[in-house]
Amino acid sequence: MGQVLGTVQEKLNGRQWKERQVRKITDKVFDRFQDDSEKENGLSFENLYIAVLCVYNDINKHLPGPHHDPPSKAKLKTMMEDYDINLDGLLDREEFADFIRKLTADSLNAISLKLIIALVVAPSVALMTKRATEGVPGVGKVVQRLPNSVYASIVTLGVVLVQKSGEDCE
Repeated sequence: MGQVLGTVQEKLNGRQWKERQVRKITDKVFDRFQDDSEKENGLSFENLYIAVLCVYNDINKHLPGPHHDPPSKAKLKTMMEDYDINLDGLLDREEFADFIRKLTADSLNAISLKLIIALVVAPSVALMTKRATEGVPGVGKVVQRLPNSVYASIVTLGVVLVQKSGEDCE
């Protein structure tokens, strides 16, 4: 019972950590573009568009996976209207944080899924199937002599290469 509660607590802490990281990024970007607009209490559409381009640039630079294109200006305009709660034509800090969280959710989930497959599922499947190779002539004896860690690494590398080749085709 304690293990189950510990696992749930770890997941919640991981989610809270992710939320804090996203908040740091949004605050940093908001402050950068807020300084450019001295008299305003939020981001205008022009500054919002540039801020979104910066966020997507960071996502593409720092996170693994395929290139993620930012949404079109028309979609951003529609979303801005949805997230502009006080209807002043500007997004304040809280509105901007919610806006970016929603905008990048799909990209971050796709990246998380690929990492889980490459780092958790592939090594687990490799170790489970190692025994199945015993009956394969020629290959079975070689696979059985490999240490589990080496075999799991080779299979994981293969999965990552297949994922990478799939991204190149898109």
